[in-house]
Amino acid sequence: MANIVKLAYIAVSSRDPSALHKLLAECLQLNHFSLDTPDGAINAYGIGDTAIAVFPAGSTFLSKDKPGVDHLAFATKNAEEVASLFIKDAKHSNGINGLQEFQVPEQLTQGVFSRFTPMTELRGNSTEYVERMDHIGIASNNNIIAESIFAGKLGLPVESRQTDMEVKVSMESFTSDKYGVIYKTRPPETMGGLRVSFITIGDTELEFLENFNNQHRAEIAHGTPGNTKQDQGAITKYVDKYGPGLHHLAFKTPNINQTLKHLEKHHFKLIDAIGREGSRRSMIGFINPASTGGVLIHFVEREEITNA
Repeated sequence: MANIVKLAYIAVSSRDPSALHKLLAECLQLNHFSLDTPDGAINAYGIGDTAIAVFPAGSTFLSKDKPGVDHLAFATKNAEEVASLFIKDAKHSNGINGLQEFQVPEQLTQGVFSRFTPMTELRGNSTEYVERMDHIGIASNNNIIAESIFAGKLGLPVESRQTDMEVKVSMESFTSDKYGVIYKTRPPETMGGLRVSFITIGDTELEFLENFNNQHRAEIAHGTPGNTKQDQGAITKYVDKYGPGLHHLAFKTPNINQTLKHLEKHHFKLIDAIGREGSRRSMIGFINPASTGGVLIHFVEREEITNA
């Protein structure tokens, strides 16, 4: 068993780290602190049992040269042993605060840049607007393979699976002044959809999002509130351009509309001005990544179902 305990940290790359500081520390009121890296000190923000480490785009510590969620660092008691499940003689280097990290090529982890590191004490607080990290969204081209890696090889539990679908229903009517009205409903037409798998790590989940039907085009109506069809379009567009990989962050909030109004008051540009339906019986709302230096973030309000 890999004995993965939690996410040590989530590394994000931003074209404007000061914008993320305004969001995370000033607006959402998360505790922030400094971490030492081979590139120098960077700001980090504690949330639940992990932390978000914010790097300026172009940092040599990062795994790729574009803004967004860059890599996940998994905390484990034996980082080298876990990395060896994927590759012999895994590349290792100094990570945050001098801890040794073992890196696994993203081709072996379904596009998820992964690093394994010893246990850390990084964690954060809950606030009026943010309880913890709800999930890390991952654009996927095959959820079965993703589950075989993170649930099968690493032994993380599958929290749930879901299919999100936007459907159009057409109706015909036949109206007669003598025979009345007859209505005929046509079979529903799928407009867009996603297969979703949630895999638990610590107090959050990895959310793998796979296009339900490859015949659906990647349509995104910029400047309008989101919907399932647009979500499918965004994931499809990402996979077509970059391949599978880390896509967004989602924060759990006790009141989605209150939080979105709070963000708007702090002059953050929103994709969703009010909450809309999402996976796991949730209400969700996205910030425009132009307000965060290129990091896609959304908020989730939902009740959790336990097995107790």
